[in-house]
Amino acid sequence: MIDEPQVVVIDDTGLNHGPTPIEQAMDMADEAGLDLVEVSPNEKPPVCKLLDYGKFKYQSQKKANEARKKQKTVDVKEIKMRPNIDTHDYDVKMRNMRRFFDGGDKVKVSLRFRGREMAHKELGFQLLNRVKEDIVEYAKVESEAKLEGRQMIMILAPK
Repeated sequence: MIDEPQVVVIDDTGLNHGPTPIEQAMDMADEAGLDLVEVSPNEKPPVCKLLDYGKFKYQSQKKANEARKKQKTVDVKEIKMRPNIDTHDYDVKMRNMRRFFDGGDKVKVSLRFRGREMAHKELGFQLLNRVKEDIVEYAKVESEAKLEGRQMIMILAPK
């Protein structure tokens, strides 16, 4: 499928044969029992390589799968609290947050207000500031505490 009259040929040992007519390059590929694959089509003349195309596709697919395996997806875990949370419950939530940060995940701390608790939003800000101070060695604040309707949200990311 190469439509150029001349190509630069690189054989299976890596030896550069320089600009070669396309017919001669196809004959070289047939002699070696390999395929003539266009590696750099944008060059003048284009660069072609003698190789086993099936093996080449397999290797490139294997490389792509390996790269995909090494990627780490960052999840956002959510911790829900109330403004008048008890100390033991708070400690359990903080332990879970540390576990999430050790796993490389972000944490969304949401503080839910019900009924008359909306009159004391400052308690919510105090609680989220306490969370921020307690978790400072494990995480950094990605978005500060803000009130959205009846809940206050803060997002933390691992250091």
